[in-house]
Amino acid sequence: MPDVALYLFDGSNLFHAGRFAHRDELVDELASFVAVRGARGVVVFDGVGEPRLLGSLEVRFAPHADSVLERLAAERRNRERVLLVTSDAAVQGTSGQEVMKRGSMEFLAELSSVSHREDTASRLDQRVDAETRARLERLRRGQP
Repeated sequence: MPDVALYLFDGSNLFHAGRFAHRDELVDELASFVAVRGARGVVVFDGVGEPRLLGSLEVRFAPHADSVLERLAAERRNRERVLLVTSDAAVQGTSGQEVMKRGSMEFLAELSSVSHREDTASRLDQRVDAETRARLERLRRGQP
């Protein structure tokens, strides 16, 4: 895959296509994915929720996520390499030829194959105290 600068994710589409117990589980995996890739990402969910930033992943909510994804793709497609992840054919069709596309199931297969492995286990949680772990978790989630 060419270097992608911006990933646009159809959050509800990915959530329902995947094996996730909760939306935050998907968001955490997407945040890790874009961080490993050295890219930015925007995941848009249908409905209401509190927007937030998790590292280089922006989490948004909208009454019609498809419209937001289409607009973001149109705004950015001539300025940077954009990959749109959705199985919605209408959204894929209106995003433009310049935008790379990936279906949700295809992307989820790629996502599950991305992992960091080390020869020996190195567990940070075994080396820091509970208060530090709690502070790090709040920072990771973008909370004060």
